[in-house]
Amino acid sequence: MAAPPEKTLKNLAGKWVMNKTLSDDTDRILQMQGVGWFLRRAIALATVTLTITEYIKDDLTHIDISQVASPGGITSTENRTLDWEYRDHSDRIFGEVKGKSRWVKLSEVDDDEFLKTGWDDLEGEHIQGYVESKGGGWTADQVWGFEVIDGKRYYVRHVVVRKGDDWKLARLVYDYQN
Repeated sequence: MAAPPEKTLKNLAGKWVMNKTLSDDTDRILQMQGVGWFLRRAIALATVTLTITEYIKDDLTHIDISQVASPGGITSTENRTLDWEYRDHSDRIFGEVKGKSRWVKLSEVDDDEFLKTGWDDLEGEHIQGYVESKGGGWTADQVWGFEVIDGKRYYVRHVVVRKGDDWKLARLVYDYQN
């Protein structure tokens, strides 16, 4: 189901399921991030669901995401504080990483047009996340927002993963579920 109008980046709370028809294939990105073939296959065949909680604490936006790929029960957690400060994280899929997140205007996003284009709101604030692998040699830069695709509004993440001189792009599209 497309995102209802009351769902915004300041109100993402709820369940979101990756729309594999509208999303780009993630296999090349996951391979670049060191995810093994068997796990990549399991993720490709699974339904990926994000359960998002969003709240304000100490004047900062916090977004906590529980991600489950089922069947298989492959889980990971993202706890983001939108203050652009690095935080360490041990991820079941990606290993040891450090990341930072913030509210951002598209004009402030560095060097990659893919991260800046396609959004339904080009002037307002979006969410940017940046992650560095501590041992895998890759980085992932994401911008989150909403896009209108085939006349319907969806929650979308644009992702750029880099490792050395190589890079991969993906657009991840999510359906809202009550």
